Amino acid sequence: MVPLSFRKIAERLKQTPLPAVDVVIGIGSGGIVPASMAAFHLGAELQVMVLNYRDDQNTPRFSEPKVLQKPGGELEGKRILLVDDVSVSGKTMNKALEQLKGLDVKTLAMKGKADYVLFPEIKECVQWPWKP
Repeated sequence: MVPLSFRKIAERLKQTPLPAVDVVIGIGSGGIVPASMAAFHLGAELQVMVLNYRDDQNTPRFSEPKVLQKPGGELEGKRILLVDDVSVSGKTMNKALEQLKGLDVKTLAMKGKADYVLFPEIKECVQWPWKP
């Protein structure tokens, strides 16, 4: 397991040429802390979209992710960055993107597949600083 610190994540955020955005949406629960860091770094509003797919042991609970909470407010005409910690299969990210269809959305993952990936070199499991 690869340990990552808040400092390392913050340094990588500064090094990554992210787009200018108005709103950062974190996919709950794993994407909330990285989305908070990205929103602070980009000077953008932070919102949360809660989806449930995997349990604490990373085993799928359902055949597909379920949307439990959508972001609030008007998103039309805003540039959006959708953030999750990991996007390997893309199921959760794609389900979140379905909710934002027709909007100007780019994706960011700490590792895995997205428009922007902070740690593309990491293929193993990660010990995130926000998960004990």
